[in-house]
Amino acid sequence: MNKYNQFVKASRMKVMPVILIPILLGSASAYAWNDRFDLLLLIIALVGGGAIHLFSNMINDLWDYRSGADATAKATEGAISTHSGYLTNGIWSLRRFATITWALFAIAVVCGLLLAWLSGWEVLIFAAVGALIAYFYVAPPIKLGYRGKGYSEIAILVAFGVLPVTGAYYVQTSQFDVHALLLSIPIGLLTTLILYNHHFLHWKADKQAGKRTLVVVLGEHKALQFSKLLLLLAVLSIIACIVVEVLPIYALIALVPAFPITRVYRTLKTTNESIAYLPLMGASVKASMNCGIILIVCLIIQGSI
Repeated sequence: MNKYNQFVKASRMKVMPVILIPILLGSASAYAWNDRFDLLLLIIALVGGGAIHLFSNMINDLWDYRSGADATAKATEGAISTHSGYLTNGIWSLRRFATITWALFAIAVVCGLLLAWLSGWEVLIFAAVGALIAYFYVAPPIKLGYRGKGYSEIAILVAFGVLPVTGAYYVQTSQFDVHALLLSIPIGLLTTLILYNHHFLHWKADKQAGKRTLVVVLGEHKALQFSKLLLLLAVLSIIACIVVEVLPIYALIALVPAFPITRVYRTLKTTNESIAYLPLMGASVKASMNCGIILIVCLIIQGSI
């Protein structure tokens, strides 16, 4: 495996669309509502957003490795590990892994400073909050992902919904708008659903490692019900955005990708093996990405007519 492919796996680059789509959504809203679009600003935002997301993936792996959570997941029968395995399997040294992790952070900082210079210093607020969430999601002393009181879910909603959508809108327009905040809720909830459902894959290992995710705290049955509630809230938020004219009426088509998730729910029992949740994860990822892409297209159409 060449160095680039190693980096792709170590950083889990394949899931980067979960941050790129909200940035594109915020940029599309600036075009639809204000007829404002700057390609250079979009590119810098995408590079910076992508870098901080990959940094988050790798810093989480780094701290989960140090805490023993990844090793516990690897040793727990039936648990499906979702980290890269580059540290637990000794593929990369701790020093090399940490160096690349912080190099990504440096790229994100440079992009944030450029955007602040081009669009206004307020960009630094979005960048700083995003960086803090990225680092402290599993890093001590805050460990948002370990607390199990909904803090991690709120953090994901903010980091993958509110910040990238409203931040990208601000980058293009140099102004705040409550409509951008409302637009961020559906994609934020759908991304939260992805991160929440992924905990089902290794929740027993998390419990043993002392990682109190909301799935661990609620227990499997109640946690599955909460997963359904998140999907319902995402669907209702899209409808609400249409009602208040944040989105055009034809954005109702964005609800279609949510239906495959409901079919997966019907296949799940009160208690399930970890592998039974893989289809739920797959459906959640597809729903978030497809819904986001549809909303982006709808806004582009709205701005063009």
